[in-house]
Amino acid sequence: MKQSLTSEGVTWKRILSFISGAGMAAASALTVQHFFLANYPESIFEGSFCDINAFFNCDSSAFSSLSQLMGVPIGVFGFIVGALVMMGALFPSKKFELTNSFISLANMVGVVFLFLYSILVNQTLCLLCLGYYVFSLLSFCLFVAFSFKKDNGFLSRFFNPSFKMLVTFAVISFMVSFGMFEYHEVRKEAQEAAAIKVVTQFYELPVKGNPSFISPYWTVRSTEEFEEAPIHIVEYGDYLCSDCLYLEQQFSQLKEEFSGKINVAFQFFPLEGKCNSVVDKDIHPGSCELTYYAAADPSQFTAIHDEIFANFNLARTSPEWREELALRYGVYELAQDPSVREMVDIIVNTGREYEKTSDRYDYGIRSTPTMIINGRMVIGTLTLEQMRAIFQALVDEQEKGKNFMEHWVPIKLPGK
Repeated sequence: MKQSLTSEGVTWKRILSFISGAGMAAASALTVQHFFLANYPESIFEGSFCDINAFFNCDSSAFSSLSQLMGVPIGVFGFIVGALVMMGALFPSKKFELTNSFISLANMVGVVFLFLYSILVNQTLCLLCLGYYVFSLLSFCLFVAFSFKKDNGFLSRFFNPSFKMLVTFAVISFMVSFGMFEYHEVRKEAQEAAAIKVVTQFYELPVKGNPSFISPYWTVRSTEEFEEAPIHIVEYGDYLCSDCLYLEQQFSQLKEEFSGKINVAFQFFPLEGKCNSVVDKDIHPGSCELTYYAAADPSQFTAIHDEIFANFNLARTSPEWREELALRYGVYELAQDPSVREMVDIIVNTGREYEKTSDRYDYGIRSTPTMIINGRMVIGTLTLEQMRAIFQALVDEQEKGKNFMEHWVPIKLPGK
């Protein structure tokens, strides 16, 4: 019998092939689950936050433009590939193995592209995706090493699939993808009901109040006094937190939609030990440096703040870019001023004022972003629709009085 990966009985390599397929399927299923949890949380308590580090961050993948293909999470396709590898190991045949060899090669090309895109463009890596990449590589290596190696060359082993099987698998994939697309559409349409639920949960949160010292560095200003605006937010943020970047992108849209009705104070909270002793985290090297630059000249704060987030990947990976930024705005020397450092320290240490929200940390402000929205604490991020619903409710509360929730429904803004 010619060498085969799956057709030589129950061998270690056949078992390993099954394990690789199972690993691919499991990792893919988890990425699909995370995609929906991140993009369509059903509760205000399910928002994710920047709590691992800036590089290993699954949320960046979930929010990426490549996280879905025409409304279908790409993890669905990975699950199908993993399932086919498992089936090939359970029900071996030469046609099935050659077809899976072809699919494995195509999958590996996709894996390399996604990996490079994550590293070079997003400059983050999802641990769930990494699991899929590792199992895909294992599966591909098994096909390279053992799949009918003596028959002919590489081309005959990897470009000789069964046409009937490919068509069958394509039809199955289309049906699964269409079903997932329909489910995705349902989740989108359910956002109004979810928004009402989130607003109700928001109003059930205890009122913790604003910190004793509110940062004078505002990213959105509608009124002179902070609490005069119907929506007033203290945002504990870190310049190298990818979820803070996501929140910043939301604010850039919402501040236009709620123009004149929103104030946002950026409460510096870099997750780096050099300037933050409130939490025992040192996961964003360079964030203190950027904080000092942003705080050095209040008149240029907004411009520096916006440029940092607009160049997030450079800010995170290039000390040279950070220094060049400071020199360009003329704040390099100012950032060394003890008064600037003292101001940042005062702002950061307001995080000690909130009672603990986790057994792991001593204080309520423990991760970024954390928002104090009209006195209520929201840890992590929400979807744009949920943020919009909360903001609309706060505006309606001011205009219609405290009993507005009895008949409240979220208003869809034009074009939304």
